[in-house]
Amino acid sequence: GYYLDIMNECIYSTSDYSDMVFLQTYSFNKDVDVQFNSTVGKFVGFTEFGVKQAEYLNKDQTSLLQLKAEVDRFCRHNAQNHDSALRDKA
Repeated sequence: GYYLDIMNECIYSTSDYSDMVFLQTYSFNKDVDVQFNSTVGKFVGFTEFGVKQAEYLNKDQTSLLQLKAEVDRFCRHNAQNHDSALRDKA
């Protein structure tokens, strides 16, 4: 069988979220093929197939803008909710 995984991650280390990065990673059979990084602002390929996919995905400027916006819409919003909940319990 084959295994496809798409993972969304928000990475940050400061309490003001100024260094927050949104990553969307596509893996096939546990090998990372292509990844969107909000800091880079585009998809990057890590395999021969991933490079071709990145070239194709980077042509869609509307999708790239939506993915860049995920830092504010998805990451910061959830981080603020989770961090405040953790601080309330500490």
